[in-house]
Formats: sequence, structure tokens, C-alpha cells
Amino acid sequence: MSISLCMIVKNEETTLPKCLNSVKDFVDEMVVLDTGSSDRTPEIAQQFGAEVHHFQWTNNFSTARNAALKYVTGDWVLVLDADEILNPSIVPQLQDAMQSDEYILINLIRQEIGAVQSPYSLVSRLFRNHPEIRFERPYHALVDDSVATIIQKEPHWQVGYLQGVAILHTGYQKRAIAQNNKYIKAQAAMLEFLATHPNDPYVCSKLGALYVETGKLSQGVELLLRGLKQASGRSSQDWVTANQSAENYEILYELHYHLGIAYNHLKQPQPALEHYQAAIKLPIYPMLKLGAYNNLGNLLKDAGDLNNAKKAYETALKIDPDFATGYYNLGMTLKALNLFTDAIACYQKAIKLNPYYAEAYQNLGVVQLKVGNLQASLTAFKNAILLHEQQQNIAEAKRLHQGLYEMGLIK
Repeated sequence: MSISLCMIVKNEETTLPKCLNSVKDFVDEMVVLDTGSSDRTPEIAQQFGAEVHHFQWTNNFSTARNAALKYVTGDWVLVLDADEILNPSIVPQLQDAMQSDEYILINLIRQEIGAVQSPYSLVSRLFRNHPEIRFERPYHALVDDSVATIIQKEPHWQVGYLQGVAILHTGYQKRAIAQNNKYIKAQAAMLEFLATHPNDPYVCSKLGALYVETGKLSQGVELLLRGLKQASGRSSQDWVTANQSAENYEILYELHYHLGIAYNHLKQPQPALEHYQAAIKLPIYPMLKLGAYNNLGNLLKDAGDLNNAKKAYETALKIDPDFATGYYNLGMTLKALNLFTDAIACYQKAIKLNPYYAEAYQNLGVVQLKVGNLQASLTAFKNAILLHEQQQNIAEAKRLHQGLYEMGLIK
């Protein structure tokens, strides 16, 4: 059972080595399609033993990915981007799943490292080298539609899901987005698709979320509501056969989730609350709901409903016990409830998971001071100041230092 890595790249000399190093002992073949690099990306790929091909970029990710697929010879195809790495702990599960005779596609959990929203996503990146599998949609290229069509004709196939994080993705960090001009590329590709598919729920979800992220709230809400209307109303056979119910639920989740974010930005907490609650009720993989539970907790906490906020954060942490932001938010809620000992434990857990969590150190200092642990408080505050300075949050570092000075805690 052979497996091929299939990638499209452009100017990825910084991130590509980590990506290829993460898979070099797992895949039998590396196929890299370069779409116009001006740096050392092709040479780096060749140094790892990759077969490098060249392609003229057409502002359509699916076209490029399908061109790359033509060069693949393995029984299975693993698709990665240069800003992703394969989690080594998932490899035994991947190998077992590929041995199964019934799977044509295996969906993988991707962790969005450093993302402000949506810490996890489900991606269709591991599939058989089937002649009828192809990518569709111009930006968030998917094979799901073609796989659904194959399953209609060949019903012995199934779609599999693996538990545990398979792919670590750094591309949604703010610095990476800015450096790679990702928002502009995404918007251009999706607007072109939207012109010919104005009511497609998927593109409404993705482009609507992009508009919300970039502050175009009214445009984002309009698209998200349009997509929600279409996705909610399509119980007809054409929707089910083309997209499968699981994918429909995931799109519905994203539409509700991003509407929650949009209405929160618009200072409309009630519709935001309703959309987060609707998102949580959908029958999708629990880890994908993490963002909705966390944002729901934030909304309830801001409204003063501390007990229900606490429940939302606790549910998020049951889903992902390594969710540092969840521990921080739970700590903030416990602090507001005057449960200081429990709050301290939450901040300490958040810091253990993320040693660079300046805000967790800062609030740990506050609570330690409240319970009379002066030395522990000063240590936490000093760590917070240092981290704020390292992270270029100079104004907050100065404000915190001045506050400690005025309280007579430091000279």
C-alpha cells in the first residue's frame, strides 16, 4: 500500500522544510507542483527527493491541485500545504485506516495553531488515488463533491474519520496571513466562484466568514444569512446526493458560528447567543464545536451570566483538555465568582499548556494578590511584563509596571 504526498506551493522556502521533514519517513513519493516561486522553494523540494513540476497560476486552487494529482502514482494521496506538518503520533492510525478495504476518503482533524477563532477543522486530505476524484471550488479546494458522486455509483465505499489531531497548521496566525497576503488571494478566488454560484452555502460560509474577519460586517452577515437559508432549506434529493448530510451539518455549523461572531461584533448579543446555541446542537464531531462553546462562554460571561459561562467553558475543556484559552477563560469566570483558589489552578494550567500566555500570568498575579500570596503575585506579574515586552505589547507592559509601582509593590 503506497502513499504519495501531493502539494501545490509558491514561495514557501521558510515553511516547506518542516512540512516535508514531517512526512519523509511516511510517504513513498512526494509530488510538488510549483505555481511560480521566485525563491528557493523548488530546490528545497528537490533536496527532500520530491518530484517537482511547474504550473502557471490561474487564480483557482482546485485547478492547480488537480494538475498536481495527475503526477501522483501511489495507491493513496495525502495533501498538505507548506504551512502544515503531519503529526507523527497519528501515523499508526493512518496506516491502519489505509489498510481497510471500505474507505475511499479519510477525513483528518487539523489544528489551527495560534488561530483567534476555530481551533480545529475537519479536512478531506487523505484519499485513494481514484481516477474520478478531483478537487472543486476555487479557494478552499475540496474532493468531497466528487467522492459523494463516486459513492452513489459505487456504494461499497465509505468515508472514514480519525480521532486525534493529524495536521498542525500555522497559516492562520496573523503574521502568516499578512506575510502571504492570504485574505486578498482568498477573496479574489471566492468572488469569482460566487459570481456563478451566488447561493452556494459553502462559498457563502467561507467568504462571509472572511468578510467578518476583515471587518466587513454587513457584507459578511448578508452572505452568511444567504448561505444559511440555502443550507437549511435544502432537504431535497439534489442537496443530499451532491454533498452528503455530514458535510451539510458542518457547513450549517460554520454559518451559525460565524454569524455568532458577526453579531457579537455588531453588539447584538441575543442573535449571537442564538446562533452559537444552534451551532452547538448540530450533530458534528465534538472537537469542531470547541470555538462555539468558548465564544458562547465569552458572551455569557460578558452578560454577567457567570454560572452558565462556567458550564460552557467546562464543556469546551471536556472536549479538549489541552485547550489553554479555555482554562484562561474559565479562570476569569471563577475569579469573577470569587472562587480564587480554583481560578489560580486554571491560570496555572493555561500557563503550563502555553508558557508564553502573558494574560494568564497577569491575571494569576491579580488573584494571587487577592489571596495574600504576595511573592507568587509579584513573580506572576514580572513574567507577564516580560512576555508583554517580548510580544511587542509595550503599552500593556508599561501600564502593568506603573500599576505595580503605584501600589508600592515594586520600585
